[in-house]
Amino acid sequence: MKNTRTLTEGALLASVFAVILLLTTYVPFVGIITVWALPVPFVIFTVRRGLKPGLMLWVVSLLLAFLIGGLVTVPTAFIFGSAGLVIGELYRRKLSGFSVLIGAGLIYTFNMLLIFLALVFVVGENPMQLAVDLTREQLEFAESTLGSFGQGEDQLAMMLEMIDTLVYLAPVMIVGVGITLAVITKLISYYVLKRLGHEVSALPAFRNWSFPKAFLWYYLIILILAMVGAEEGTMLFLVIWNLLPLLEIVVAVQGFAVIFYYFHQKKVAKVVPILIVATAILIPPLLYIVRIIGIIDLGFDLRKRMNGQKK
Repeated sequence: MKNTRTLTEGALLASVFAVILLLTTYVPFVGIITVWALPVPFVIFTVRRGLKPGLMLWVVSLLLAFLIGGLVTVPTAFIFGSAGLVIGELYRRKLSGFSVLIGAGLIYTFNMLLIFLALVFVVGENPMQLAVDLTREQLEFAESTLGSFGQGEDQLAMMLEMIDTLVYLAPVMIVGVGITLAVITKLISYYVLKRLGHEVSALPAFRNWSFPKAFLWYYLIILILAMVGAEEGTMLFLVIWNLLPLLEIVVAVQGFAVIFYYFHQKKVAKVVPILIVATAILIPPLLYIVRIIGIIDLGFDLRKRMNGQKK
């Protein structure tokens, strides 16, 4: 009887996945929204039935993806299906919201890396290099137009220099995409499971987010190496240009969390720190101040001192 219910529910969720994949593949504007729902059937089924039935659903989904769109849609089912499995299993084990987010981030990043390596194998060249070359050709073609506005050579040279550095940023872009997908999938899965009556852990309030102190040392070391400089194309250059943006984001998030904590302590409406975040993102120089706040909090437990002063 239990096996019958499992098979029935699996068939139903496989059908739901197939419908979502059809909409995502063949209905462009709707697909922008439905793509985020692709992992949900796997999350639900794994939470309710366990990892092994979830793996069976994943295998079935790969076959359905091939029938729906051929080899083109199989990577989509692979990426979102495996992420749904991991998130569902972590929820089933009653792990914390942060643990679920970390697990989702790791599986998405691993999947993005596999797709990147597959593209390198198929194309025979770094896809980032191809994108850079194509962009350079388009900009050089438009050089005469830019020159007619009196901005030609200087602006073009700056733009080409910036574009050339993108070829070294494949790792940080892979991690960034993985983390973004993990956050969105985690939030959608949480609300769906809550509506279905499952007890799942939420992420802690943003004001309580805090990274390990080790990130402060990582950031300072990489920052010093960036100031000293490294020869372009070397391993050290790649390490610096990929870790620095990620660590700057970590320190900035820590600083924003402090800002939210401060205004929460002062019982100020949430709209105020939200506006501060939006302003800092729109005006990059303000991010330096936010990072300094994050550094102070990582090094000297600024929020604990605020809490101590309140008492």
